[in-house]
Amino acid sequence: MAGHGTDGHPHGADRLCEAGDQVYSRAVRRGRVPRGDAEAVPCLLDLALLHPDPDDMGFLVPTAPQEVMTRLLREVYDEVSAGQRRLGAAVTAVERYAGLGEQRQPAAGEGTAIRVLDGLARIQAAMDEATQACTTEVLTVQPGGIRREHELSEGLHRALALRGRGVRMRDLYTHVARHGQGLLHYMELMGDAVEARTLDEVIDRLILFDRTVAFVPANAERTMALELRHPALVEYLVTVFERLWRLALPLTAPLPETGIDGISHRERSIAALLAEGHQDAVIAERLGISVRTCRAHIARLSETLGAASRTQLGVRIAQAGLDGPPRTPAPVRRPGRESPTAR
Repeated sequence: MAGHGTDGHPHGADRLCEAGDQVYSRAVRRGRVPRGDAEAVPCLLDLALLHPDPDDMGFLVPTAPQEVMTRLLREVYDEVSAGQRRLGAAVTAVERYAGLGEQRQPAAGEGTAIRVLDGLARIQAAMDEATQACTTEVLTVQPGGIRREHELSEGLHRALALRGRGVRMRDLYTHVARHGQGLLHYMELMGDAVEARTLDEVIDRLILFDRTVAFVPANAERTMALELRHPALVEYLVTVFERLWRLALPLTAPLPETGIDGISHRERSIAALLAEGHQDAVIAERLGISVRTCRAHIARLSETLGAASRTQLGVRIAQAGLDGPPRTPAPVRRPGRESPTAR
């Protein structure tokens, strides 16, 4: 009968099927039952409620009900004891993990070291929170050339709140931003609360509050951002900002002359990037101008330097000393009419 199994009778001795209960009860009343009576209920043999009669193998005799009850109670006791041990182990583990959490309780205003902000709403909410907590200083890097009115208005409420609390703000832009009226109006509105400087190129957008929390883009579309609170990361970004700030020119100061007639400061920057082998689109992105504007400047460079091709332009850029840091080259003039200077 070992091959019968209990696939059709998935139960224990504490909850016998109806057929098994009838056969077992009959065996207890009569002392034994024919083996054929148990063929339909193999569970009785599997659960050791019936076993062969040693005097006649054609019959099955029952296990005494008292023994079955004792066995059931022992199983229940063992299950309860095992459950209590598991419960005790779980409680101990919970207490241990809770203790670890208390040891690493964030300080007031501190979040995770790096937090991903997905979506403009979450970014704005995190920025508003950082603005409210800021007490001393905000450092920002704003790439992309001329700042649009809507871009400036998006953060205007935060800037005004900071100014009201006496927070100092320093902003870095590209030189191209000087030509935007929106930025000039913004600076007039903020007064002495904001100081701005410009460079030929800046890094990607960066906002630092009180040198404790920083925000940087997490994708090209700027629909995701990283909120950084790790002290080493924030300190590194502060160092980058300070070095760029020392190299930058105040917004109110004029751009330096290139020393070459007919070549503007912007065209000198384009020439240096061309000499490095960059494509037009890359140059435009780094300087915060459109590709069309970039190509117009390259055309003026070619005209001013008398170059008929890009290859020849590269040679003339090197000859004029425009392929590196400014030095004092001899004036270069195109024969005939001077090309207008584009600022």
